[in-house]
Amino acid sequence: MKVITKYQINQHMETSKLSKQAIEEGEGILRLAPTWVPRSFCVPGRRIKLHPDDYYVLGGIRGGIDERWLSSTTPAKNGPLTGEDEGLSKVVLGAGSGEQQFLLRDAVDELKGELIGARLWEAYGAWPMYSKFFDNMGPLPHHVHHNDEKAALIGQQGKPEAYYFPPQLNNHGGDFPYTFIGIAPGTSRDQIRDCLVNFTKGDNKITNYSQAYRLEPGTGWDVPPGLLHAPGSLCTYEPQKASDVFAMYQSLVNEAVIPEELLWNGTPQDRIGDYDELIAVLDWELNVDPYTMANRFMAPLPVRSELEMLESGYVEKWVCYKSEAFSAKELTVLPGATVTIHDGAAYGLIMMQGRGKLGVWDIETPSLIRYGQLTHDEYFVSEAAAVSGVRITNLSKTDPIVMLKHFGPGNPDLVLA
Repeated sequence: MKVITKYQINQHMETSKLSKQAIEEGEGILRLAPTWVPRSFCVPGRRIKLHPDDYYVLGGIRGGIDERWLSSTTPAKNGPLTGEDEGLSKVVLGAGSGEQQFLLRDAVDELKGELIGARLWEAYGAWPMYSKFFDNMGPLPHHVHHNDEKAALIGQQGKPEAYYFPPQLNNHGGDFPYTFIGIAPGTSRDQIRDCLVNFTKGDNKITNYSQAYRLEPGTGWDVPPGLLHAPGSLCTYEPQKASDVFAMYQSLVNEAVIPEELLWNGTPQDRIGDYDELIAVLDWELNVDPYTMANRFMAPLPVRSELEMLESGYVEKWVCYKSEAFSAKELTVLPGATVTIHDGAAYGLIMMQGRGKLGVWDIETPSLIRYGQLTHDEYFVSEAAAVSGVRITNLSKTDPIVMLKHFGPGNPDLVLA
């Protein structure tokens, strides 16, 4: 029988109190603190507004900080040196010297459907997605995210994800603004298996059997589980399912050697060394799809008539819309405009440009952030507030407000022709 200590009871009571205070203070909208995540195998692209002195603030052994996680209740899987609560978003309650922070995950557990909506709470019992900014100077190795069946073998969930390349964060393209996706039609399983067998022998040349696409700011890609992909060097907004499962299938990228342990990352202990298991992780038909561009590329789609929206003072577009696990919009509020935006589901948001008011909150887009500094650029909107409508005022006479909004699965508003 599990014993619950007095300390745990007190912690639960404190979190419950803070959660209720936060949802009341924000009138259904929670303010979030920045969540920075390092990756030992990455070189930061320095476009996510972190202060130049802070990209390696956690120490060289942890690698550079090249990710900011958004609306995350998912812990980062960063090996034995992973910090406490790494990858988990925190709610900010109060102002000034009275500010307190606690985990968004705990707020979801306490508020349940009041925060994320009864539909998601009853189906998942958690906030089932998160987003991030991924900011690497060079390309990532060709890698894969497992589907639910394969991820379950190591106690995780599968991971579909999507990309959108915000113009505001892409003042330069990095070293290689092209993404390899999939496997060239006509390639055999044995050819890819040979690449994996040769992983420790230098460059295993797996991208010889792929195809790269030039990345364009203001567009995106859909990446289902089981699809090999080597993300390029644009700074990327990545909505994804609440999971951090992956395996690296390319052994050398930008002259950096990838540790073999990352090849077997996501493989059950009793199957490590089984190259056929690595092949089985791949959705083969998805990888060799001759219509990858048509099926996976995403150009922004207006949520309704652009003329009607402009007359009302805003423009809103779907930027991620091909996955059942999540969706995302880009909202632009014109200078000087006040609008009320209705959505059918809870969402997290991150400011990309401008300043103004979001409900009771002041919102602004910082140009530079110190590690540990609090900001007013990230929020989580409860389902009730989203349905009732969020009032947004752009206080600038010249600069638009631009924000990205990430939603969970089954968004009732996502009805595309």
